[in-house]
Parts: sequence; structure tokens; C-alpha cells
Amino acid sequence: MIRRYLGLYVVAVIIAVLPFLIPNGFYLDLAIRMGINAVIVLGLNLLIGFAGQISMGHAGFIGIGAFASAVLPTHFGWHPFVALVAGAVLAGSLAALVARPIFRLKGHYLAMATLGLGIIVNIVLRNEAKYTGGPDGMPVPPFTLFGFAIDSDKHWYWIVSVILMVSVWASINLMNSPFGRALRGLHGSEVAAQVVGVNVTRYKVAIFVMSAVFASLMGSVTAHYVGFVSPSLADFGHSIELITMVVVGGMASVFGSLVGAVLLTALPQALATFEGWETVAFGVILILCMIFMPKGLVPTLAARFGGRRE
Repeated sequence: MIRRYLGLYVVAVIIAVLPFLIPNGFYLDLAIRMGINAVIVLGLNLLIGFAGQISMGHAGFIGIGAFASAVLPTHFGWHPFVALVAGAVLAGSLAALVARPIFRLKGHYLAMATLGLGIIVNIVLRNEAKYTGGPDGMPVPPFTLFGFAIDSDKHWYWIVSVILMVSVWASINLMNSPFGRALRGLHGSEVAAQVVGVNVTRYKVAIFVMSAVFASLMGSVTAHYVGFVSPSLADFGHSIELITMVVVGGMASVFGSLVGAVLLTALPQALATFEGWETVAFGVILILCMIFMPKGLVPTLAARFGGRRE
């Protein structure tokens, strides 16, 4: 039991110590964005890494959560917490609605279907200018809870940290449960999983809905933290960034999700000194990672040093 949660304890210590080591607000903002991306990537890795199902339009669910937290309080007077929950319910319902027809597809057909879903969400957000502000986006009211407005970066750091810890704990337990073993089974062979009694369709739908809810919730958190949203949150490019975090960190690795999110959130900032060549340098680093560590950073290092993938 202790070994299973050892990584979680290490993450908790890092989170507790980090605020005392951060020199200024810029790095605190970067840490918050790392945490937000890490939670989203955790959910996406459950879908891609463990269940073996691709989603190239996952940023669409982030956009749904973000704009639910912007539109509902601004235009309809909803409480921000209720709007956050409503966004998660909407994203989960949409995922459940489209999952059955989409997951009948395989390979690049599945990739194109999920890409189309993300594009549709993005187009809707851009065209409904009356409510969403169109391509320019719109401001988001501050998040309030029990009459207390959360408007400090330190407040958001601890909120995101708690969400991250709960997400990591839930992911570890999920993957060591019968549900998680069923996901691993259908990733290996859907036919074999069906033979031993796994309802493949039900598990695919369930994990897709779960990952969509993860993304929507963090989209709402992003909206309130930044104070502004735009349709770029639901762009195809954002979806690709998230998938890259999953792949670089390590598919089917809970802590690979954290490492991938942290590295690829920080890397563009670290490469800013290249002045115009940062995108090239970023691409070269990713190519080298894929050539020499095709299974991702965490699984590769764990295999080399005899550790566990989780």
C-alpha cells in the first residue's frame, strides 16, 4: 500500500514546498498552469494510454467548461459553482451521446471523428458571438464560494493543487481496480476482452465521459483563474499539445502524465531565449525524445532503473 502511493507522497511534498521556492508571480502562474494541464492530461491518458482510444478534439471539452463558466454567470446570472457543474454535465453528456457511434470506428477513422467533434465545438464558440464574444472571447466573473471571492494566485495554487492530488489518487486507485484492469484488457485486445466478459462499449463510453469531465472542470478553473476566455482554448492545436504531453511523459503511466504536463508547459518558456527559433528547438527536443525514449520519459526511466511505471 505504501509503495503504491509513494509517488503520490512525493508529489504532495513537492506541492507543499514549491511556494516557498518560487521567486516571483511569474513562476507561480507557471506552476498553476502546470497543475491545470496535469489534471487534463491525467484524464486524457486514461483514455489514450490505458484504454487505447485516441481523442484529437479533447480541447473542445475544455472550451465547453470554460465558456459555461463565462456565459452562464454573465448572461443568465448563474452562480459560478453551479455553472462549473453545468459545464461538466454538458461535456459529459455530449461525450456520452457521441461515444457509441464514434468508438465503433478504429485507427485513423476514430482520430478523424474525434477531431471533427473538437472542430464543431470550436466553430460553435466562434460563431455564437452574442453569448461567447466570438473570436475575441469574453471576460469571466470571479469565482465565489460562500461569499468569498477567489482572486489571488496563491488561492488558485492551492485549489489546483488539491484537485491535482485528488485526481492522482483517483487515477492510481482506478487503474488498480477491476475497472482499470478491464481498460488494460481492451487496450491489449478488444476481442480477447469480450471473450472474458468485458463489455467493451460500456467501458469505452465510461472512460471517454470521465476524461471529458476532467477536461471541462479544468476548463472552468482556467476561465476563472485567467479571468478571460477565447475559442482558442478549444483549438485543434491545443488538443495536439495535450496528446503530446501524454506521449512524452509516457502513455499508461499516471506519473508520466504529470511529468509530460510539467515539462511541456515549462519548455516553451525556457526556450523563449532562442528568439524566433523556439518552435524549432521545441520540435527537435520532441523528436529526440521520441527516437530515444519512444515509450515516454517515465516508463523508459522506470524500466532502466527497475521502478514501476505508475
